[in-house]
Amino acid sequence: MKLGSRGSPLALAQSRLVAGMLGVQEGAIQSFMTSGDRIQSRLQDQGGKGLFTKELDEALLDGRIDAAIHSMKDLPTRMPDGIVLACVPSREDQRDAFIATRAKTLMDLPAGATVGTASLRRQAQTLHTRPDLKVELLRGRVETRLAKIESGAFDATYLALAGLKRLGLERHAASILDSEVMPPAPGQGALAITARADDAKILARLAPINILEHTITTTAERAFLQALDGSCRTPIAALAAINDGTLSFLGEVLTPDGRHCWRRRGSVALGGEPIETARALGLKLGAEIKAEAGPLYQSHFGDNGW
Repeated sequence: MKLGSRGSPLALAQSRLVAGMLGVQEGAIQSFMTSGDRIQSRLQDQGGKGLFTKELDEALLDGRIDAAIHSMKDLPTRMPDGIVLACVPSREDQRDAFIATRAKTLMDLPAGATVGTASLRRQAQTLHTRPDLKVELLRGRVETRLAKIESGAFDATYLALAGLKRLGLERHAASILDSEVMPPAPGQGALAITARADDAKILARLAPINILEHTITTTAERAFLQALDGSCRTPIAALAAINDGTLSFLGEVLTPDGRHCWRRRGSVALGGEPIETARALGLKLGAEIKAEAGPLYQSHFGDNGW
């Protein structure tokens, strides 16, 4: 079984985790430099999320690999023809970590401090909470971004807590953000394995490591994203959780300058079709925000909005 992965330390750590679940050797993992890894500017200016999956999709379709391992939040809501999201084998803590050396929390930063991020969501949420701060582009691997904070090039940044944990670097977190205050990206913390739609043998091999709870929650979050035509161009947050058979959901959309924020909450009992129930809830709440915020949001994004 040949597994495909991006070549970053985090992507490879995640792929080794999946390889262990499947009982295959680490040597079965092939790493790829994706278009998203090569770009140093903002991804939304170059084409968005598909830049992190393009080369892996091509390798799947031409048979060089049997399955590709992704961070769920990097996966576009519309899959290429012939490729399916085969399973969700793991989900770590969904929250964001606040990274800074001279402040414990975002509220502790002095006025005019510089927060580095490449995420429009994090940019918008930062400016919504602290419009007195500056937000500048900071891209790169986890280790690169940590080094930028250590050197003082930026006063603070954010990293997904899941990635820090998988790399054993959670000690660098100054604090963990409350998801009620700053919800994460849809799918954050979850792994996603894609495969060819017609490869019954590989799909059957992946099925046992799928975790239904994570499939349900990420389905709701991705449906919310889909309803809003979300991409790297749209600051969207979503968090779903299951408690006692009930799916609860919090979704948020902002303008990039943080001046406007729309939220929706919802919950639904999970019955005999939990995945379809989750999808319906995400689509419903996304459609509600789209109806409310559409004209104003369109004024910010034009043809790049929804």
